[in-house]
Amino acid sequence: MEAPPVPRVKLGAQGLEVSKLGSGCMGLTGACNAPLDDAVGIAVITHAFRRGVTRQLPREQVQVATKLGVQWHESGASTVCGKPEYVRACCEASLGRLGIDCIDLYYQHRIDTTIPIEETYIELSEASPDTIRRAHAVHPITAVQMEGSLWSRDIEREIVPLCRELGIGIVPYSPIGRGFLGGRGVTEQVPAESNLHGLPRFAAENLEKNKQINLKVEELANKHHCSPAQLALAWVLHQGDDVIPIPGVFFKKKLGRSTA
Repeated sequence: MEAPPVPRVKLGAQGLEVSKLGSGCMGLTGACNAPLDDAVGIAVITHAFRRGVTRQLPREQVQVATKLGVQWHESGASTVCGKPEYVRACCEASLGRLGIDCIDLYYQHRIDTTIPIEETYIELSEASPDTIRRAHAVHPITAVQMEGSLWSRDIEREIVPLCRELGIGIVPYSPIGRGFLGGRGVTEQVPAESNLHGLPRFAAENLEKNKQINLKVEELANKHHCSPAQLALAWVLHQGDDVIPIPGVFFKKKLGRSTA
């Protein structure tokens, strides 16, 4: 039996309509793991679109979201930049690379604390409650993107209530815990090319603890006759109509594919 299409909902109070489930594509770029062949990435995007996820091509049927704010230097180091002229330059560059003339959601990937948020004001990612409120006062914010999953629930205390007060959509990234809730592979070893090495949760000394958490999730998933990834995603989807998760994919050598 074919799965039902992903329903559509309003994201925030500004009128943008999107699929209730998005598709995170950072894992397709090589930013999180080894780079993928174009054919593999296109196949993933096409599959998501056919199932009702409306954040990829064809352009007239989708909503495109992307980010700016992390400036890379020749040395390999990076800094956060929110200067208005940098925002405009990044926007033009993204439009050129994507081959489109409009970006539906444009997030500031990280907040530049050296620049007043009132001067940058676009959609926000990883922003504090005060920053969200100040930015929204200058120009209505459609969506705030933050990490959110069964494993990462920090946004529940302040961010979620504030967004609902202001009519801002909530876009949780890594709703399957960066692959942790998608299977046991990431609890057994972290691939050498993965950026998970920089996260304390995935440090070697925490892997055994992670396994115990993962086993409990698997037990609950078995009780409901679904996979751990399905359980984790269902939990996020049921947090409210204003919550639009964007699970992605990353690929691991010998361990197969996991969702993020």
